[in-house]
Amino acid sequence: MPLVTFKDFCLDSNDVSTAEGFWSRTLGLTGEVGDDGDAVLRGDDPSQTVWINLVPEAKTVKNRIHLDVHAASLEPFAGLEQLTGDGEFPWTTFADPEGHEFCVFVDDETPGLKDIVVDAVDHDAISTWWGDVLGGAITHGDGYSYIAEIPNAKFDVDFVPVPEPKTVKNRIHWDVTLNDGVTLDDLVAAGAVVLRDQDDQIRWTVMADPEGNEFCVFAPK
Repeated sequence: MPLVTFKDFCLDSNDVSTAEGFWSRTLGLTGEVGDDGDAVLRGDDPSQTVWINLVPEAKTVKNRIHLDVHAASLEPFAGLEQLTGDGEFPWTTFADPEGHEFCVFVDDETPGLKDIVVDAVDHDAISTWWGDVLGGAITHGDGYSYIAEIPNAKFDVDFVPVPEPKTVKNRIHWDVTLNDGVTLDDLVAAGAVVLRDQDDQIRWTVMADPEGNEFCVFAPK
């Protein structure tokens, strides 16, 4: 039985205003920059919510979590750094204005988020872990794994193998809400680690999955 429900996801940024403008257009969401320096993107469904958080640290390594997006063409991304060649893959990889990698799939789908992609040491194990924690249908494919039909999420989460280990805090993470009757101790028993408890500054608990990927846990409303 799933322990948590997907809530939303967050992007770290050194330039929130630029990130809000770019990602609201790319994801087809409405953005707003708050007085606290952070921004929020919203769609028709609360599960589409994206928080853009101002952080002091700059991007130094390839992101271990990135976004795949649907687009009608590559034209909206002209002027960005293109990281893969034309026709090299079924997708085209770009760097956003802050250098964060993302992949564009040109297709007939409504422009917006397609998948969240996670680099993994053991894609079978970590996809199974998140499938158990979040719910959804786990598929171990040809060289990667993914979770579909995640409750309260309009996208899949893909786990792809990479040789390099995680070295810095992820610049993309997701937030979850504890399901009724579930406690933080249940997540710890399942293999998660508490990185920061709720305190006077935050109303959530920061945890990490078995591969060290950070996620934030909120109590049920």
